[in-house]
Amino acid sequence: MPYHVSSTQSEIQRPVSNIFILLTLFVALLLNGLRWEGVWLAIRPDFVAVVTLYWCTYKPLRVGIGISWAVGMLADVADASLFGQHALAYTLLGFGGVMLHRRLQMFSLRQQLTQVFGIFVLTYTVYAVMQWLANGHMVWWYFIGIVTSTLFWAPLSLVLQAIRQRPMDRE
Repeated sequence: MPYHVSSTQSEIQRPVSNIFILLTLFVALLLNGLRWEGVWLAIRPDFVAVVTLYWCTYKPLRVGIGISWAVGMLADVADASLFGQHALAYTLLGFGGVMLHRRLQMFSLRQQLTQVFGIFVLTYTVYAVMQWLANGHMVWWYFIGIVTSTLFWAPLSLVLQAIRQRPMDRE
């Protein structure tokens, strides 16, 4: 079987409220804002990027490029980083999620990881280039986050899909 549709015939998707989407984005911002130090900072996934990509993929009409930009601006303020760094990266991430949302929904979780990996490579490259332009040197260990963010996609997708699915009544 070349592809797998994420929802089966015995389950339907619950509608997602805007409050739930905002709550997940807020929790992701909080997770990014925790005190990460040393090796944990190097291997920390970008929780906001993963959650934003998830909603751009599964709800592209409600969470798109504009919301990605706004969340990026909030992440810039929360992270006290170069203003616009996350906004630019998340805008590209949102564009990738919206453009590939049909493809990503068709694929199995394993196949989605290769697509998501490419989107995160672009996102983290923007981070690295912005840091290089601002500081004059490239931070190579930062690219470890590509792998951890891609790996975080799988459990996040499974949890959010489980929350959104309910069994269909047989009657």
